[in-house]
Amino acid sequence: MEFKDMHSFYAVVEEGNISHAAKRLDIAQPALSKQMKKLEESLGVQLFERGSRRIRLTEAGRILYTRVEQILGMVDGTVNEITAIGSGVMGSLMIGTVTTSGATLLPGLIKEFHKRYPKVTFQLWEGEGARILELLDNRIIEIGITRTHVDPKIYESITLTNEPLVMVMQKNLCCCGKRVDRVSLRELKDQPLIIPLRWKTIFLAQCSTLGFVPNIVCVSDGILQNILWTKMGIGMALVPKSTEELLTEDNLVYKAIVDPVISTQTVVAWLKNRTLSHSGQHFLTLFKEMFH
Repeated sequence: MEFKDMHSFYAVVEEGNISHAAKRLDIAQPALSKQMKKLEESLGVQLFERGSRRIRLTEAGRILYTRVEQILGMVDGTVNEITAIGSGVMGSLMIGTVTTSGATLLPGLIKEFHKRYPKVTFQLWEGEGARILELLDNRIIEIGITRTHVDPKIYESITLTNEPLVMVMQKNLCCCGKRVDRVSLRELKDQPLIIPLRWKTIFLAQCSTLGFVPNIVCVSDGILQNILWTKMGIGMALVPKSTEELLTEDNLVYKAIVDPVISTQTVVAWLKNRTLSHSGQHFLTLFKEMFH
């Protein structure tokens, strides 16, 4: 399997069809189709399910995609590390982030970093916490920003101070007490709730301590999607307090949860057994300067 086959296969899967991938790779569509057919023949397996307008992978195709993603990520990371040696701070810094932390922390951080090191570019991956750690383990990214606990035997990390979780709801809901800025957990007893999976266990435990089972209508880690569902009246959503900076609506209110307070943390992690690039080292230094 040649390196160009990996690039082409990866582009086909990412773009979802042959024609878009061909444009991305700047080659003719028939030539790309022929290349993929030869790849299947050389491997002796079928990688794509035929007869669908959008590319669908077979089991073998999914395994190959995972491995190719790892290989290409490692190659890019190696090139960046080598390029940085003796040539100042330059190259591309690979970062993975969960949605809320990335949206609140990264814009100002990257703006300042770019002012100091204008030759550095960024590649960003977004996903839920477990996905970010997977990308770190496979060396596809160099630095991960997550809200997931990390194993100190595997990762170095920086943990920010606790951030309270809040409940976003429509303003016209008067069933959660008259306090404008806060709501007790007990007042949420019969309300339709949208809870992120990562906080479901702790939320259920706190409710159980108070003697009730919450009315969870949806479990979803899509924080911004959950807020939009709240706006549509589907339920109330549990979100980090910093989310209030991302989406403010006239008909929505963010109330701190009290009695008890529930909180979360943002963790910046990188592999212990990996030497960070100059860009990565400077990024962490700036992060500590601005947030820690």
